[in-house]
Amino acid sequence: MVFGLTGEQWISVGTSILIVIAAAVLVRILLGYLLDRVFRRALGERGRAISRTLIKPVRAPLNILAVWIALNIAILRLDIPFVAEQSASIRNIFFVLYLLTGFLIASQLIGSLAAWYATDIAPRTESKLDDQLVPFGKRVTLILLTIVMLIILLSRFEVDVSGLVATLGIASLAIALAAQATLADTIAGFVIMLDRPFRIGDRIEIQALDTWGDVIDIGLRSSRVRTRDNRMVIVPNSVMSKSLLVNYSYPDTTYRIQIELPISYGTNVELAKETLIEAVRQVEGVEPDRPVEALFLHFGDAGMIFRVRWWLDSFVDTRRMFDRVNTAMIRALDEANIEVPNPVRDLNHKISETELRRLVTAFRDVG
Repeated sequence: MVFGLTGEQWISVGTSILIVIAAAVLVRILLGYLLDRVFRRALGERGRAISRTLIKPVRAPLNILAVWIALNIAILRLDIPFVAEQSASIRNIFFVLYLLTGFLIASQLIGSLAAWYATDIAPRTESKLDDQLVPFGKRVTLILLTIVMLIILLSRFEVDVSGLVATLGIASLAIALAAQATLADTIAGFVIMLDRPFRIGDRIEIQALDTWGDVIDIGLRSSRVRTRDNRMVIVPNSVMSKSLLVNYSYPDTTYRIQIELPISYGTNVELAKETLIEAVRQVEGVEPDRPVEALFLHFGDAGMIFRVRWWLDSFVDTRRMFDRVNTAMIRALDEANIEVPNPVRDLNHKISETELRRLVTAFRDVG
């Protein structure tokens, strides 16, 4: 006997050591060479992406896990009194090692998938919201994974976890109640990302706030709109989701605008239409391939009401376009001797003869 072990027991120890070494070598060969080459050769570039994202990050933890499994089998197979007496403790130790290694593998996979999405997928999307969601989702997933691991670990050692679960539930409810507005804004941010009523760069009008401008950023809690006077309006996403929005960039940036103006009665209607249409067509910025219309809508108090409408390439130049078109139309109407009437009001006040005499008497007394 050597160190209290018989020759057969030493042979068994040697066999167990060989089992551990063989398992470590086989798993390293399988993950490091065979599986990697299979993915690369069978799937090409996609296989390399899968290998880089799913295999490479967990290669070392899987090697460790294989060693733990082989070592567990190798120890428990030994016919040694100490091993037999401490088998329960040995199983618990290896359970903890398995759990920690599994947590390491899961966390590595989560981090690798998040990095892959942030590097390869997020830059291709128009919205920047997913750039913020990926780190947020990664942190939430790791927190949930840690909680599950702790519950499993405590349950293994027969620790009552019902109180912990109840405490977590109450804490979650308290946090949800305290952060109702923030949660509402965050959920609305998810809805905006999925529904996409507007995108970064779109020009929108928020009618409830009487505000319009260009969307600069769509965040988890709020969206930022830069107005034409270079002011940044920060609007909670819950307000954005409830408000009536007008998107001037969707489905495209072309936009039709219109104005109404009176023309004096007695003017030739066809001449007025031709003058207005020709004036608008000559204005820079009016879409030449789109129709320009002058419609005689109704009879106004001071003149005939015409509606003139035309198309622009973009809503960005609307205010300046109104100035150019109004200037061109008034100049063309003046050259054609077509009058744009001013509003006129005739007021007639009827009084009786008795009231008239009283007024005359009053004015005489004042004089």
